[in-house]
Amino acid sequence: MNLEELKKKKDDCRYWKNVNPWYEQLQKVFDLDKGNLKVDYGDWFSIGRKENLTQQEFALIEETAKKLIPWRKGPFNIFGLEIDSEWQSNIKYNLIRPFFNLKDKVVADIGCNNGYYMFRMLEDKPKRLIGFDPSPLTLHQFEFINHFVKSEIIYEMLGVEHLEFYNHKFDFIFMLGVLYHRPDPVGTLKSLARGLNSKGEILIDTFMIDGEDEICLTPNKRYSKIPNIYFIPTISALKNWLSRAGFENIEVLAVTTTTSEEQRKTKWSFDQSLEDFLDPNDSTKTVEGYPAPKRVYMKARKIQ
Repeated sequence: MNLEELKKKKDDCRYWKNVNPWYEQLQKVFDLDKGNLKVDYGDWFSIGRKENLTQQEFALIEETAKKLIPWRKGPFNIFGLEIDSEWQSNIKYNLIRPFFNLKDKVVADIGCNNGYYMFRMLEDKPKRLIGFDPSPLTLHQFEFINHFVKSEIIYEMLGVEHLEFYNHKFDFIFMLGVLYHRPDPVGTLKSLARGLNSKGEILIDTFMIDGEDEICLTPNKRYSKIPNIYFIPTISALKNWLSRAGFENIEVLAVTTTTSEEQRKTKWSFDQSLEDFLDPNDSTKTVEGYPAPKRVYMKARKIQ
């Protein structure tokens, strides 16, 4: 697989009719050269203060952020402009933060969205930090933020299926909220293993169902109004998938139930969110009648 040709083809998306307005808007922002800005790596990933900008410059920042709606991951504070994303991603990040140390490691974030988690990871001082996500919108959101952060994060418009063909391997791979979108979950986990250095580690989270049996739910058409959900395993089944894919030292880090504290609609997101995806008469079920979303967080190490 020639990834360089593929990357060039994907980069041409900037000239698509539906993508070009984002690209052209960003060119205006790129003319703003602001250095020595304060970065706060807290729950609201923040860069700069409103007083760093003229009124006209702040209006440009606000106009750009609004043009890039919907913001699914965050929250961000850009020069005092609060981008209150649909997902309060700080909740997930703070949950997994005690379970990794990225200092001097080569790190990948698969399905990185707009880079919120990677921006938070900068505080760990990894050797190299690369995000993989094929979405043109989230690429432009990332470039909007990173223009001011000026980090060396690399954003690749690639998916997990390209990982094993990348020009180097990784010490640590995050794949958060991706596995249930893949029609071949074991094959996907094998791709992660092939993308790791010897004894490299992964940290993943995925939807799960309760139960001791080694089984999984296969939703019919949609799950929680999401069309591309293929397999939702029990923890026992997920452990088997990881083992078959070549992982050991498999740890369950946490099990959580998604609540409206973590996912809800805002003026920066879609018109619908979690409350619209659940049965209005029984919040333990989705609108389709399946168990409401629960997530399991797991960490594992490549066997060789």
